Amino acid sequence: MIVKTLTLGNVIATNTYFYIDEKSKHGFLIDPADDADLLLQTIRRENWIIEKILLTHGHFDHIGAVADIHKETDIPYYIHRNGEKYLTDATYNLSTYLASEIYLPDAQYLSGGEIISLTAAPQISLEVLHTPGHTEDSVVYYDKQNALAFVGDTIFNGNIGATHFPGGDTAQIYQSIREKILSLPENTVLYSGHSEPTTVKAEKAWY
Repeated sequence: MIVKTLTLGNVIATNTYFYIDEKSKHGFLIDPADDADLLLQTIRRENWIIEKILLTHGHFDHIGAVADIHKETDIPYYIHRNGEKYLTDATYNLSTYLASEIYLPDAQYLSGGEIISLTAAPQISLEVLHTPGHTEDSVVYYDKQNALAFVGDTIFNGNIGATHFPGGDTAQIYQSIREKILSLPENTVLYSGHSEPTTVKAEKAWY
């Protein structure tokens, strides 16, 4: 598997991830933060086929390139069902403070607990773990086989996500971290929205 990280965004630097099956060149695009042109150029240069866009939550800094990529490619994008109001309300997705508000009405919705697999490589799959606290719609995409998880802004290297935005809840985020993330195998690598990768074992030291 290939994990390629691009850190994008003029307002907030956010990690966008490509998770690609090396053999088939099919994969997922996770949290396309900004610069759709660069992301599309990367896909075309590498001859990758993106089957799904996966969103860890609906804040503007994680969804900024979704509309343009979806318009260009028709790749479906997925978010937790609580994310509908984040994608369709600029106050919730925080783009009300930007020059252009973000409105994404065509998402596919998840409930948590789903297994999302690549059509071209069904052995590559991500489990959807609902981890509210940073937002009501926050999720983790967990690959048990390859011992890694894309955790969005729920947990960072040595820190946790902010809880003062609409839908945030401090008690909830700690519960999500303890029950859904720190319960994963200790060797699981955690790829977050705004920090270097870490591991479950390393983060357990903080709790």
